[in-house]
Amino acid sequence: MNTHTSHTKAIRAQLLAAMRTGEYAQRERLPRESVLCVKLGISRTQLRDILASLEREGFITRRHGVGTVINRHVLDVHTRMDIEVEFLDMIRQNGFTPAVASIRSWEEPADEKTAAQLQLPEGTPMLRVSRLCTADGRPAIYCEDVIEKALIREDYTEEDLKPPIFHFLQQSCGIFPYLDLTDLRAVPADEKLAEVLQVPLGAPLLYMEEVDFDIDGKPVFCSAEYFADGIFRHTVLRKKL
Repeated sequence: MNTHTSHTKAIRAQLLAAMRTGEYAQRERLPRESVLCVKLGISRTQLRDILASLEREGFITRRHGVGTVINRHVLDVHTRMDIEVEFLDMIRQNGFTPAVASIRSWEEPADEKTAAQLQLPEGTPMLRVSRLCTADGRPAIYCEDVIEKALIREDYTEEDLKPPIFHFLQQSCGIFPYLDLTDLRAVPADEKLAEVLQVPLGAPLLYMEEVDFDIDGKPVFCSAEYFADGIFRHTVLRKKL
């Protein structure tokens, strides 16, 4: 990620925080663009890019003759399934103390399903990384990420796998996922998941099967994510076009 992009993300996060709990928390609208540019120390072009991204995600609505309206009902949602949020941040946003309870990695050949997801021959060497995240010490999310071994450009250790997987993809593989397609459904906990998530056998879990693509449309990464019931309230924002 280049410096300009990193700075823009930081300013965007700053503006979101100001709307949620900062100086705009009690306001219905944001100040005029000229005022915001001065306050944030950015150009009008950069500000408009940030406002456009916030509007796409429903946090604000820009209306001619009215200004930039803050959508408080959207800002107050803790977990948005239509926005990619790292697991620990998701847990934190829901009012719990997050932690990574365990990380394991192993190499294995691509099975038929993984090969189809990533458009690779069966048997291609893969790296699989499992991660268990807790909320106030309670198992909350279990995830298995799968990456083609040949994409890893350098030696790695378990320490390199501790940050969110997207950090490893960028730093060790040079992979920058652009978008993902995710299949969602409820599944019953089998013996393995019941033990990992400390739930009864057959307990309902939210299952998300994700395939990430780079900007050229090539599948570069896939994952299986399981969410324990009763911890998160997942919300999807859908705009009427």
